[in-house]
Amino acid sequence: MLKIGDFSKLSQVTVKALRLYDQLGLLKPADIDEFTGYRYYSVQQLPRLNRILAFKDLGFSLEQIAKLLDDNLPPVEIRGMLRLKQAELHKLLEEEQARLLRVETRLKQIEREDKMPNYEVVIKKIEPIKVAGIRDIVPNYGAMSQLYEELFGYFQQHGIKVNDYCAGILHDPEYKESDVDVEAIITFDGAVPINKRIKVYELPGYKQAACLIYQGSYSKINQAYTALLSWIENNGYKIIDSNREVYVIGGNEQDNDSYVTELQFPISVK
Repeated sequence: MLKIGDFSKLSQVTVKALRLYDQLGLLKPADIDEFTGYRYYSVQQLPRLNRILAFKDLGFSLEQIAKLLDDNLPPVEIRGMLRLKQAELHKLLEEEQARLLRVETRLKQIEREDKMPNYEVVIKKIEPIKVAGIRDIVPNYGAMSQLYEELFGYFQQHGIKVNDYCAGILHDPEYKESDVDVEAIITFDGAVPINKRIKVYELPGYKQAACLIYQGSYSKINQAYTALLSWIENNGYKIIDSNREVYVIGGNEQDNDSYVTELQFPISVK
């Protein structure tokens, strides 16, 4: 029999880890002195310890390892757990490769421009949200304000409280000089009376969206669009749906530099 310190040296596993394995029931000491409380281990326990270490090396949690060590666990369930871990690692690898590409793109951009980029792009998850919206073909992007006036006017008329979320969806697949397909959307409290112009629905969410915060007038927002679209292309993503403009601070003026807008493009890996 070996004291816990000697077993630790032999197995090259810390005493702290051995005590944790004991606490979780993964590897109990072969014997515990009832007077001193000393833990003793047997050389015959090394295969079980090595199995614990092997599963740990594969990325399984100690709770998962406890299940895998169960002699009564069917082989089909073991294969299932391994396949899930395989899928998890593949996803992690893809995420790290995408992060590496973003680092390389940032380096190239700084080397090319000899300065930090003017806009920071982040990838985030967009949650679904219930909205009311009006979609129409308007003469130009600035005319989208007419849709908001109609929307807010209808809500005020019926005493419906409008919440903070206010956004525009640009449905055209490309920039257009005229006759643009846009949608004004807002969130609200309460029920909206039936109206042929106003649609109430759950705006879909996305697992990934490339987002950029732009501060400035709408008349100069194209610079931010150029930066965001270049980032999406250079980092190996593709746009999968209509982009959104979330008006954090906004209004009807086209040249108000105090406005803050978040541009959002739903994306996926090419």
